[in-house]
Amino acid sequence: MEGVVDSLMDIPVAAVLAYFSVGILALIVFLSIFEWITKYDGWEEIRRGNVSAAMATGGKIFGICNIFRFSIQAHQSIYESLLWAGGGFLLLLAAYFLFEFVTPVFRIDDEIAKDNRAVGLLAMIISISLSYIIGAALS
Repeated sequence: MEGVVDSLMDIPVAAVLAYFSVGILALIVFLSIFEWITKYDGWEEIRRGNVSAAMATGGKIFGICNIFRFSIQAHQSIYESLLWAGGGFLLLLAAYFLFEFVTPVFRIDDEIAKDNRAVGLLAMIISISLSYIIGAALS
C-alpha cells in the first residue's frame, strides 16, 4: 500500500489532493480533541455569538494547519508529515495546558465561555505564535 501511495505522490495533482485530504482529516481530529478537553462547547458558543470562543477556536485551527504546513515542507512522505504533525499537535496541546497552569488568577475556559475577549484574543495569539515555534522545530 505504501508503495502505491508513494508512486501516486509523484503526480502533482494527486499529491495536492492527498495532502489536502489528510490535512483536513488531521484538522478535524485534532480540533475534536481540543473541543473534547475544553470545558465549554466551542461550536455552541460560536453559534451564540461568543467572539472569544471564535477567536480561541480560530487560533487553534490556524495553529494546527500551520504545524501541518511546516511538517509537509520538511518531510519526504505523507506518512512522515502526518507523524510529525501529530507530534507538533501534542506540543500545541501541552501549551494549552501550560497556558491554563500559568494563569492561576482565572480559568481560561471559564473566561472564554463568559466571552472575555481579552482572554480569547490572548488564547488565539498564543496558539498562532507557538505554532510557528513548533513548526520551525519540525523543519
